[in-house]
Amino acid sequence: MAIILRLDRMMADRKMSLNELSQKVGISNVNLSNLKTGKVKAIRFSTLDAICRVLECQPGDILEYEAKKCEDESFAR
Repeated sequence: MAIILRLDRMMADRKMSLNELSQKVGISNVNLSNLKTGKVKAIRFSTLDAICRVLECQPGDILEYEAKKCEDESFAR
């Protein structure tokens, strides 16, 4: 996928643990861990909103587009 999640970087910058962010955002540790490691295919805007609110960041701080990854994948149209 061409979208890369940089949640781990923002958490480190804010010195916030997975458990602490999970409690403040209101999602399970497992779901947050899957999000952090990029094992998800989608994220709800409400979840993204809560994460950005707690980490005091913009969506672009935790989401990154990498064109090269997109070129390597074949897409059926």
